[in-house]
Amino acid sequence: NSVDTAKPLLRKAIQISQQTPYWHCRLLFQLAQLHTLEKDLVSACDLLGVGAEYARVVGSEYTRALFLLSKGMLLLMERKLQEVHPLLTLCGQIVENWQGNPIQKESLRVFFLVLQVTHYLDAGQVKSVKPCLKQLQQCIQTISTLHDDEILPSNPADLFHWLPKEHMCVLVYLVTVMHSMQAGYLEKAQKYTDKALMQLEKLKMLDCSPILSSFQVILLEHIIMCRLVTGHKATALQEISQVCQLCQQSPRLFSNHAAQLHTLLGLYCISVNCMDNAEAQFTTALRLTTHQELWAFIVTNLASVYIREGNRHQELYSLLERINPDHNFPVSSHCLRAAAFYIRGLFSFFQGRYNEAK
Repeated sequence: NSVDTAKPLLRKAIQISQQTPYWHCRLLFQLAQLHTLEKDLVSACDLLGVGAEYARVVGSEYTRALFLLSKGMLLLMERKLQEVHPLLTLCGQIVENWQGNPIQKESLRVFFLVLQVTHYLDAGQVKSVKPCLKQLQQCIQTISTLHDDEILPSNPADLFHWLPKEHMCVLVYLVTVMHSMQAGYLEKAQKYTDKALMQLEKLKMLDCSPILSSFQVILLEHIIMCRLVTGHKATALQEISQVCQLCQQSPRLFSNHAAQLHTLLGLYCISVNCMDNAEAQFTTALRLTTHQELWAFIVTNLASVYIREGNRHQELYSLLERINPDHNFPVSSHCLRAAAFYIRGLFSFFQGRYNEAK
């Protein structure tokens, strides 16, 4: 395995590069990325913590912020929300206090605000997102007016850049779409998806960065749900096919999005009243995911399939036990808790237990 070969080499390089700040930081980022690819987020977080401390020692608050924000991103992925909050608070202070290249400063702010927005959306706190989202959109407007200065930073440890401006722009569209979907602003979600996809098409003509395909898949996943809610089933199916094609081009993309793809197919099957197929898709999706939010979302939808079938009480009881919002609910998202309450209420209603349903 090439990753296993790379890791000791990188560790050795990290050891001997302490006197060259740029390379030391770069190698730490690289090793953290390898651990992340292997889903070893604990080791990746440790390395990013080491990087943040090293950057502080060599006087690079900018790169310290990059390390800490990267760590915050991984903590969000790990759902370590207790640790995310103080880290984001610290990052916010560093970003605001740092005086340097305006583009670098604004890109740090974008990174910080994207994490904040994601943090709120993960928790299902749709209303709390608005101020951050507004700031994020202002940041992107500011960045688009700034010119890339060719002036190199005086500190070699500052020679990093998070994302190109154009990628940041798409990312901001993406989190706006995520917010619009959660808040129920479906027209707005469609509008921003269209803008983002147009921009992506242009970018992909010149840039084959894999992150663009990831953005595209996530945007399509959201807009497909939007189409299904608004009754545009044929369009949804075409877009599911697009996601399949994108995933076929990249094994990593496929492994990261296979469960979502089956979930979308399950939702499509519900919309066209093919309950057996919906069940098969959701069951496959459950087998493929370790992501708790997605798991809860799938289980909730599978429960709705069982309710509609009307004769699957045993399976339904077993599912409802697993998504009891009053007891050991696996995720912190308010939206998913609400969905779980709704499903339980619906089942009680169909069983004639009206007070309980209420």
